[in-house]
Amino acid sequence: MKRLKIKIVALTTLSVALLVGSCTNDILEETPRSIFTPDFFKTELGVQGGITALYTQLRYLYGGMGYYTATEDGTDEYTYGASGQNDSNASLDLSGRGGVINSQTGAVGDVWYNSFPMINTASGIIENATEVGLSAELIGEAQFFRAFFYFQLVQNYGGVPLDLGAGELKFNTSTYRGSVRNTVPEVYTKAIFPDLVAAVNGLPDNPRLTGTVTKNVARLYLAKAYLTYAWWLQNPNNIPTYPEAPRTDPDGRDSAWYFQQAYNIAMTGIDNPGPYALQEYFYDVHWAPNDRHSEMMLYADHTEESEKYNGASLGWGLSTGRDNAAVWLVTWNYTFLSQVDREAAQDYGRPWTRMAPPQEVFTETFAEKDLDSRYDGTFVTSYRNNRDKSGDLEPKPNANGLLTGPGDAVHTFLDEENPAVSFAETNNVGGGTLPGRADYVVNPSGINRIMYPGLWKLGTYRTDSNGGLGSPNAGLTRPYPIAKFSEFYFVAAEAAVKGATGSMSARQLINVIRARAGKWRFDNGEKQERIEDNSAAMIAATPATIDIDYILAERSREYFGEGYRWLDLVRTQKWEEIAGTYTISGPGFGDRTPETFTRDIEPHHYLRPIPQGQIDSMDGTDAEKQEYQNPGYNN
Repeated sequence: MKRLKIKIVALTTLSVALLVGSCTNDILEETPRSIFTPDFFKTELGVQGGITALYTQLRYLYGGMGYYTATEDGTDEYTYGASGQNDSNASLDLSGRGGVINSQTGAVGDVWYNSFPMINTASGIIENATEVGLSAELIGEAQFFRAFFYFQLVQNYGGVPLDLGAGELKFNTSTYRGSVRNTVPEVYTKAIFPDLVAAVNGLPDNPRLTGTVTKNVARLYLAKAYLTYAWWLQNPNNIPTYPEAPRTDPDGRDSAWYFQQAYNIAMTGIDNPGPYALQEYFYDVHWAPNDRHSEMMLYADHTEESEKYNGASLGWGLSTGRDNAAVWLVTWNYTFLSQVDREAAQDYGRPWTRMAPPQEVFTETFAEKDLDSRYDGTFVTSYRNNRDKSGDLEPKPNANGLLTGPGDAVHTFLDEENPAVSFAETNNVGGGTLPGRADYVVNPSGINRIMYPGLWKLGTYRTDSNGGLGSPNAGLTRPYPIAKFSEFYFVAAEAAVKGATGSMSARQLINVIRARAGKWRFDNGEKQERIEDNSAAMIAATPATIDIDYILAERSREYFGEGYRWLDLVRTQKWEEIAGTYTISGPGFGDRTPETFTRDIEPHHYLRPIPQGQIDSMDGTDAEKQEYQNPGYNN
């Protein structure tokens, strides 16, 4: 392909951060700097600042609304909600309401725009490390992040440029605007695999500072990259790639070899955990006071202690692109309930109703709600009177004329369909009644585009509310989880399903996760202690032979709503099969008639379009621009 004058990156203006570490200070201290020049990179301060910038950049994706929408909407986990009927949420759903996905669909461009500057930053660190005397561990961090961002790019867009102006994987110090897309095999074998192998070798077992990457973090991504590339080589449903390339490995290895490598690396991570471990209870994985625990290996961090270090306002959301606000998109407007106020608490937060879970989430994915604690540890199913936080302590009449006071359930989503629910009396969001209950209730069949269980696991958490409602309109100050130790088990199990062999079978690996899911210490829906161990029953219920569909169902139960799902369905080429249809009721509070929707998922949708801003910057002809764009998006 002819070289096109196209603006990929120009490292001239960037906000950087300074890396500070000592026996009394183990945080990444960010210091804004308006100019980040090539000469600055040749100083120790500049290189260290570049390393911290790599961590800071995670906030622009993880917790960001665009990336979250692109990875969840249009899957079996989420469809568009009542407030997302006329924007990109509906377009990404591919069910006919919001038009098609194209190069102007903003959410699908976030990975492109956020990855290339960080790839060039990482290359600058690697090239200047020796000159400034950087340690092998810090070089390993840069190698990890260069691979991390290339892995994001190749999963979303297919082949992408390795040469940003100074040569393949070289630090570009000019305003060069040429670009040629490499093939998928080239991106994996020239960039992702070598950098991750080097990172595994160079990184320490324990984090240098709180939240920095380690040997095992690099192992997890190496295993995931091997797994994803193995699927790409196998291509079971004949999904096209771009730039066009044969589904062969430059080193002559087949998909079976890469599946085995994924298994081997994942098992090495399990057997050599370093500081990481599974939490004893699934509830504790997402219980906000327990954030930054041993299972969280990588996260986009935030803090309520300082706006400077938080990277966003502490009082109002959407102040910058680094707000952790993704969970708002899947929070319905519970404040229509007269006894429930907007609150900076994990059950509540800021409601936007942009995306809603289909009914199959509750009837199929989380069909087992009594033994398996993951449904209870994922959703908000009871909305409770919190008027005492604003000074109103008086109980109020609710369903059946019964009173509800502070802490009492006002509105509850039932675990199972109950035909006894009556709608002769409803609340102002369409909930029905059951005899003797003071809360209004909703059957799974009553879940619609405007009223549904909220996503508890990513919910708001603050410690500065001082007994009141706090600041629910500010972006979350919790860390956004990116990678967990539990995923080693899923990667190894998926590879085993695809033929890899070793010390543990796919069923044994998945049962480690399912056994943990059977253990309860708290009932989130009932808001009371629940000491119960259903591990044996959970293990017994696992099929004797599990397949990729079962792996994907377990992944959804474990990681629901965290931004994994589109990548999982695309990797395994199961998107259309698993998410091609879904059921949900309408966009009004009283809508209780389920309707089945069909998504028009075509093979070209398995790659995202190159964003229009990138295409518009080209100096080439229309034909050359079309050649650069992924097929199916030249419209």
